[in-house]
Amino acid sequence: MFFDLLEVNPLFLIPWILTVIFAIGIHEFSHALSGYLQGDDTAQRQGRLTLNPLNHIDWLGFALLLFIGFGWGKPTPYNPYNLKYKKWGGALVAIAGPVSNILMMVVSIFVFKLLGFTNLNWMLSTNLLEVFLLFMVQLNIVLFVFNLIPIPPLDGSKVLYSILGPKRQNIIRTLEMQGPWLLLLLILFGQGILGRMISFVFLAVYQLFGLI
Repeated sequence: MFFDLLEVNPLFLIPWILTVIFAIGIHEFSHALSGYLQGDDTAQRQGRLTLNPLNHIDWLGFALLLFIGFGWGKPTPYNPYNLKYKKWGGALVAIAGPVSNILMMVVSIFVFKLLGFTNLNWMLSTNLLEVFLLFMVQLNIVLFVFNLIPIPPLDGSKVLYSILGPKRQNIIRTLEMQGPWLLLLLILFGQGILGRMISFVFLAVYQLFGLI
């Protein structure tokens, strides 16, 4: 992604960097807010209940997002024992991140259409705002789909844990130990599957909002 931008138009690095910063910052803030609304102040005490994106950036994950389009923010802490909803509290904290990605995508599409933009190919654009909105739509779709995969440490795994419940701790422990390796294998060898999943969601979103 990074080198494509350099080749097409180096100025496009500006909206791309802003997109990554916004996407990470709001995603992680949403985790913190969900925990706080359920009675847990862990994230707040660690300075994470803020929209300041610098508080949420993991620099390795940030760099990977910039260069290849896959990455992560600094994990948002929470104490499951403080959450109001004991069974589903962790799932609600986790799902808040992908939900925020959907909201950012919807807002970006709304502004894109409101301003009369019609070009869906950022490579053919000369307008930095148009490019920024396209990046916001595309990256937030990618983050939404990717984070819902039920493999630790992705958000979807916390939803799976709530579904499995405390009686399946052996499965949960196995997933926690093997999850990072499974995720690495998926990234290295599952690009075709991920690509088809993301392309399907792209098409569905563009059709739903009348972009195509």
